[in-house]
Amino acid sequence: MLSRTADHLFWMARYTERAENTARMLDVNVQTAMLPQSDSDAEHAWRAILGISELQSSYDRKYAAVAPQDVIDFMVRDPSNPSSIAACLNEARENARAVRGTLTTEVWEIQNQTWLDLQKHLRSRQLEQDPSQFFEWVKYRSHLSRGVTLGTMLRDEAVNFIRLGTFLERADNTARILDVKLHGARDAGQGDESAKRDFYYWAALLRSVSGFEIYRKVYRDVITPERVAELLMLRADMPRSLLACMDEVVGNLREVRNEVSAETERLAGRLHAELQFGRIDDILRVGLHDTLTQFLQRVYELGNRVSRDFLVPLAA
Repeated sequence: MLSRTADHLFWMARYTERAENTARMLDVNVQTAMLPQSDSDAEHAWRAILGISELQSSYDRKYAAVAPQDVIDFMVRDPSNPSSIAACLNEARENARAVRGTLTTEVWEIQNQTWLDLQKHLRSRQLEQDPSQFFEWVKYRSHLSRGVTLGTMLRDEAVNFIRLGTFLERADNTARILDVKLHGARDAGQGDESAKRDFYYWAALLRSVSGFEIYRKVYRDVITPERVAELLMLRADMPRSLLACMDEVVGNLREVRNEVSAETERLAGRLHAELQFGRIDDILRVGLHDTLTQFLQRVYELGNRVSRDFLVPLAA
């Protein structure tokens, strides 16, 4: 496959996944903002979302204070934010348009119609009136895109590069959410009120990755940070866990390997093995923050190596 074609497919998938992840985080914050909490706790939660996405400095340059509606507007449609939902869905559509001949008609129509419908949603002020419904729509369109891709496309290298983009982006996002939320929980304090807040805090984290019901099914007990970390890092049967994402990355890299990709496969395989055979007690002993920081660095390096070995190289 031509590297430019693979590049468009890879980034189409990454941008679609990024839009969904942003919608998930914003939706959870909108829901938890309705719970009793202090102004400082509410501001901390919105700042955490900006921090997860590395957008705090960009936001601060434009806004004097952290206000929920401003954060939502900035992360959904602000033209100065290249990671906004609108920007991501536009980039996904443009990448799909560049390789229309590689995609099935159904896959292209999903990407194109999503962008067209987004304009209608933003003009209708649905975002201001019912943000949760808008975020559900974004998630639904992402699910639809993945389903149509797997349901209509030939299982060849095109699908492999789409899956690579999806799961590298998902692994990065899951690690960021877990790391930032862990630090937020540590700052919450002690006491009965803190314990109640912690429950909603960790429940919100699980809901942001569609993991709340899964946690209840697997552990059947109170929510604890250690078990949340185990679920989101080490369980291969949790669809958005780090291990599940790396399962997909390793498998798809194997399918598209070429004469220069051996080191990239080795890096992915080592990262996968550490998760597959890791134990949460050992990770906590080393330090969860340090482990997640290192994981994010290695995923970033892995993404750069994929670009170097298969795609259009990233600008230096």
